Amino acid sequence: MSIRNPDQRVGVFVDIQNLYYSARNMYNARVKFNEVLEAAVAGRKLIRAIAYVVKADMPEEHTFFEALEKAGFEVKIKELQTFAGGHQKGDWDVGIAMDIVKLMNKLDVVVLASGDGDYAPLLEYLQMSGQFTETLAFGKSCSGKIKLLTDYFIDLDENPRKFLMPIKTGRK
Repeated sequence: MSIRNPDQRVGVFVDIQNLYYSARNMYNARVKFNEVLEAAVAGRKLIRAIAYVVKADMPEEHTFFEALEKAGFEVKIKELQTFAGGHQKGDWDVGIAMDIVKLMNKLDVVVLASGDGDYAPLLEYLQMSGQFTETLAFGKSCSGKIKLLTDYFIDLDENPRKFLMPIKTGRK
C-alpha cells in the first residue's frame, strides 16, 4: 500500500523503450505518457520528470519527443549504437540509475516507470538507503523481482484504456 500525500516530493524516471515495446507487443497499442505521468505524480509535488529515449532516426520520432515535452517531461536522448555485424543497442539503464542516485536526496519518492529486471540492484540500493520507491509498469511483462523490491507497484495492465491508445493502421 502506498503512503501518498500531497507534500511528497516526487521524481519520475521513465524508460520509454521498455513501456513502448511492452504496449506494442502485448496490446498493439501506444502508451499515453501524459497519463503515466499523472498516475506517477498522483497530486504530489513533482520535482523532476525525465523521459529517456533512444534516437533511431524514425519518421515520427521528433513529433513523439515533442509530445513528451508538452506532457511535462524533460527528454534525455541517446543515439542508437550500431556495432560491427549490424547489432544495435540503445538502453538507458545506467543513465537512469545514475540520475536517480544523484537526485534521491531531493526526493521523498522515486517513481521508476519500467518493468526491466536490470533495475533490481538499483531498487535494492534505494531500499537499503531508506528511499521510498514506486514502480509503474505493465504487470504481465514486468520482472517479478521488480514487483517485490518496489514499495508500491502500479500495474498499467489494470487499466489499459486509461494508459493506452490503439495503433492506427493505414488499411481500411
